[in-house]
Amino acid sequence: MAFPELAGAAALDPDPAGPRHVILPGVDGASYRSLRSRPMPRAERFALGRSLRQKVPRGALGEWTPAADRVDPVEQIIRAHEGRLEWLIPVRVGRMMASPYSFLRGTAGVMIEDLARLPVTGITPVVCGDAHMGNFGFYASPERDLVIDLNDFDEAHPGAWEWDLWRLVASVCVAGRQNGASEAACRDAVLACGRAYRREVAYLAEEPLLSRSFERLDVARLHETVTEKSLRGEIARAAARARRSNSDRVLPRLTAERDGVRRIVDEPPLLRRVPEEVAERVAHGLDAYLATLAPHWRRVLGGYTLIDVAHKVVGVGSVGLRAFVALLEGSSPDDMLFLQVKQARRSVLARHVHGEAAWHAHQGQRVVEYQQALQTVSDPLLGWTTIDGRQYYVRQFRDMKGGVDLDAISARALGDYAGILGHLLGKCHARTSGASMIAGYVGASDKLDRALWRFARTYADQTEADHQALVRAVARGVLAAERL
Repeated sequence: MAFPELAGAAALDPDPAGPRHVILPGVDGASYRSLRSRPMPRAERFALGRSLRQKVPRGALGEWTPAADRVDPVEQIIRAHEGRLEWLIPVRVGRMMASPYSFLRGTAGVMIEDLARLPVTGITPVVCGDAHMGNFGFYASPERDLVIDLNDFDEAHPGAWEWDLWRLVASVCVAGRQNGASEAACRDAVLACGRAYRREVAYLAEEPLLSRSFERLDVARLHETVTEKSLRGEIARAAARARRSNSDRVLPRLTAERDGVRRIVDEPPLLRRVPEEVAERVAHGLDAYLATLAPHWRRVLGGYTLIDVAHKVVGVGSVGLRAFVALLEGSSPDDMLFLQVKQARRSVLARHVHGEAAWHAHQGQRVVEYQQALQTVSDPLLGWTTIDGRQYYVRQFRDMKGGVDLDAISARALGDYAGILGHLLGKCHARTSGASMIAGYVGASDKLDRALWRFARTYADQTEADHQALVRAVARGVLAAERL
């Protein structure tokens, strides 16, 4: 189902026989107003959002059952392997087999096929597209402060805000069950997530547009927010690990000095130095990438020399796509920098918003620009390039990146942490567009939260069943799996 390109108030009345999705006036994807024209007042936007309850009652966001023609999840996984490096596909399958939560992490495409069938309000900010619990974490701001925010944007795209929220609460329930939390604890965590999302959107909807862009959560403020003792401890440990995750710390683990020159070490199949001709093409790609940076950072990186390139396997869903790490040397052998060059493909959300028509000319640019839209502060070295006809985005590798160990979160801490993530997701959506309309729709009661819990528990059941279907497929030899 595609969102029709509608720009007027008539967009609120979609054809009953056509798509359930609409784009509302003034949100991303519709026509842009001139700075000289009068914007719709905030109160009218709020009322417009509230009126959408007549079209899509908040309770309807809790209703989900598998469609009769639902495509087998294993078949969808096999389709997603097209264009990936074949020798890494068993690694991807092995990682998804590890647990129901690992399966959820690797199957954003499977979930969006389910979510795209559901009725939504049609308010379309920029969304993450893969907003599960593990895709929030720590990283360094340009000022070297440690902040927590969304940190994965491979699927980012304008789309239904409900899609992100559904994926987040489903992941809370799946992860909670996996950690031994009771259904009551999972329910409370999902309710906390929904409540925090509503409150954050309502708060930012009342803030000036520019102020919304500066709202952020750093580690010091995070400690003040958390009340559960064990979670405070885990956040402190995760923050300490993140501060140690930088090029200096990674250097001795991923490299070795040979004949006075530092080189990346081979650790196949997860880390492999590439042939010289591939390294040369990556070098040309990095030269082109410099042009996508702000002038200051272009000058800074222009002082570095490329020393070595390797292919490094990362994540779960991304396994099999091309992802390089590039080692660069600055003005001395002690001045080393790692860049990650990661392949970007069309978002799994795209065809459910714009059909089969292409919208973004460069998928790496899409990832970068939507990351900057959703995060309060971003890596200043974010950019994009093309290598061998494939599109990539570039960022610093391990620049104080890290996250809370979800396996270490107790049932008591689950609700606290889910609330933090709901707050962050609300902040991200409110930064782009539609905050007043979303706030008007979700309201101040817990109707949305209770609906999210109904959805989360039924979709968690489905995720567990899909995970078992994958395990059985591997056992039958339909797919090969390698546990690494």
